[in-house]
Amino acid sequence: MRLGEVVVDVAPLRSSRDFRLVFATQAISMLGTHLTSVAASLQIYDLTGSSVQVGLMSLVLGMSLLVGLVVGGLLADRADRRRVVLVTRAVTAVVITGLAVNAALPDPHVWFVYVAAVLAGGVSGLGGPAMMAATPSLVPPGQLAAAGALTTLTAQLGGMVGPSLAGVIAAGPGIAWCFAIDAAIYVVGLALLAPLPGMPPEGAAQEQHPLKAMAEGLRFLRGNQVVAGLLLIDVCAVVFAMPYALFPELGTEHFGGGPSTVGLLYTAPAVGSFCGALASGWTGRVHHTGRALIGAVVVWGVAITCFGLSPNLGTALVFLALAGLGDTASEILRRALLQHYTPDRLQGRVGSLWLAQATAGPSVGNLEAGLVARALGSSAGAAAVGGLVCLAGVATVALAVPGLRRATLHGPPATEVHPATAEAPSTAAD
Repeated sequence: MRLGEVVVDVAPLRSSRDFRLVFATQAISMLGTHLTSVAASLQIYDLTGSSVQVGLMSLVLGMSLLVGLVVGGLLADRADRRRVVLVTRAVTAVVITGLAVNAALPDPHVWFVYVAAVLAGGVSGLGGPAMMAATPSLVPPGQLAAAGALTTLTAQLGGMVGPSLAGVIAAGPGIAWCFAIDAAIYVVGLALLAPLPGMPPEGAAQEQHPLKAMAEGLRFLRGNQVVAGLLLIDVCAVVFAMPYALFPELGTEHFGGGPSTVGLLYTAPAVGSFCGALASGWTGRVHHTGRALIGAVVVWGVAITCFGLSPNLGTALVFLALAGLGDTASEILRRALLQHYTPDRLQGRVGSLWLAQATAGPSVGNLEAGLVARALGSSAGAAAVGGLVCLAGVATVALAVPGLRRATLHGPPATEVHPATAEAPSTAAD
């Protein structure tokens, strides 16, 4: 296997100045996002002493982000996308500045953190679709896949560096500085994006009742085993085995550390994800794609189970990195199969359902993990139980949805399935 078949393609960075600006903005923004995310979790836990409260804040943020994404998708098709991105980023910078001021108070307000989570999530959601929709106008069609891979790397790199940096800053200068640095990063991002040209959408969006359009997408899911299976198997991972809300308690009490230890717990999965993204060339060549996807989710479930059972911090970090590796492989394979098995006219609606699940699922999973930890009296036990439930769910989906097991990226292009049927589309692999 040649090295070029494994590592990501950097051609978009060489050929497009505008994409370089967007790439640089996304890279530093992901760093700042994790600074704020970890700092907010630490602050909530410090003020309440409850992992349930940490999970609840994650749920509030996820729900507001979900609403923002739904509205933002419509906005991105009706307004100049550059303007939408700049305005939403400016508003988010103001909200995060408010978090910094609140954290600097002698007695920070818990309610303000929740309000800021609602505002930041909603506004970020409004701007997210516009940024995504702008990418095709910045690079040639043949470089879209490479641009997507580079964007994934920025997310993983930010997740790898940001949490540890947040832990160091929180343990030193203080939590308020995490928020202040993120606000400054947003201002730098505004300066980077300002030179971009206007990007109005091409033509007006079709007028269609949202409920009618969504119902058609749901009927398609009912009639397509592969796409339905993709969503179900993702639920097993993100709802039943999502331990992030447990990290503050695990880092400070179970492993006897402080903010720096908590930062390491958040960092370890990102390290594995980053390595998985760098060496993801195999995902486009594997023939039994559905089975590979199932295996990737199994890796996640086993790793989370072993993380909960880990006797020391070093072992726990290794299993969290392995979980991140499985998660990245799963995400790449799910996205590819979703696009392959969905007809072009339904790509937007089906993709929005997947995005909604990807947004809300981890938030629900974090809250569920906090509740299980309270019921068991052990955050480590809750992580291990979650991993086992995930594995049971994966086995159930794999047995109940044979179309997912047979799914492949090397069969004929996806064909549309009549909404009334419950069969997967016919391919050579079937």
